Amino acid sequence: MSPLHPWRRMLRSLFLTLAGAALPLAAHAQANYPDRPLRIVVPFTAGGSSDIQGRLLAEHLGKLYGQSVVVENRPGAGGHIGGKFVADSGPDGYTLLLGSIGLHATYGVFKTLNYRPAQDLKVITIVAEMPHVVVATPSLPANTLAELTALAKAKPETLHFGSAGVGSSVHMVGELYKMAAQAPIVHIPYRGSSAATNDLLGGQIELLFENIPTTIGYIQANKLKALAITGTTRSPALPNVPTAAEAGLPGLTVTSWTTLAASKDVPDALIEKISADLRRVYADPAFRAGLERLGMTPVGNSPAEARDFVERERTRWNQVIEAEHITAG
Repeated sequence: MSPLHPWRRMLRSLFLTLAGAALPLAAHAQANYPDRPLRIVVPFTAGGSSDIQGRLLAEHLGKLYGQSVVVENRPGAGGHIGGKFVADSGPDGYTLLLGSIGLHATYGVFKTLNYRPAQDLKVITIVAEMPHVVVATPSLPANTLAELTALAKAKPETLHFGSAGVGSSVHMVGELYKMAAQAPIVHIPYRGSSAATNDLLGGQIELLFENIPTTIGYIQANKLKALAITGTTRSPALPNVPTAAEAGLPGLTVTSWTTLAASKDVPDALIEKISADLRRVYADPAFRAGLERLGMTPVGNSPAEARDFVERERTRWNQVIEAEHITAG
């Protein structure tokens, strides 16, 4: 027998002892979670739809936990700067991500990324779903979706639509419109929805396929005009705006959605605890009303349901990416 064998036995015994000690420590940490402030990373600029949702969620989670929940904006690379930051944040669950279609379902537009969104992020829940609204500058000589399509075909590649970045939901809904209507409009990416909205208000671009919360104030003030809603039904927030299907383009029936996600290193038991805590937040009528006032439908499903939903959406949007040959450069 090798003379090193006793040492191996001793090291194995020490390893098992330490591992056994770690289990109750981990359980204790999860039971007391959170015992310090948390942060929700919003991977887009302040003022956009994701930012609004992140702040609403932070407010209500903070009340539930009795802890400060800070929103931290980390924009860039279609949201993937923030996504990578959260993916690398470790196993403690104190850094969460307000995710989006761009992070979870349309990252195929990037030829290379320095992380793997599907593997490196754990989706905890779908926060909300919402339709987009097709908005235009008041001076655009089109007041309906049909008139917009006719104008785009009469003057190909002269109309420009902005987005929060390549692969963002705002971009992808615009690409879906191009494909469904065969309308030759030109995409202009920005570093977030607020920058795109500012240029739309200033007349530098003509169109946005934006989330309702970002644009509803401007629509109500007649600074922008709404041509159609992309949901299956009219939005209570904009009851006079027809759906795309009502406007003659059923192929533009689509919603965007957001998630709350964490690093892959966060234990499943802690993911389930956060999920249970979120159910308490969703049971609060004030939280649900806050989302609904902004034209959003609260979801708050389980981690398993959220993962299945994201996988279906990824398959759907990959078909658009391939059909339109969309890349981030």
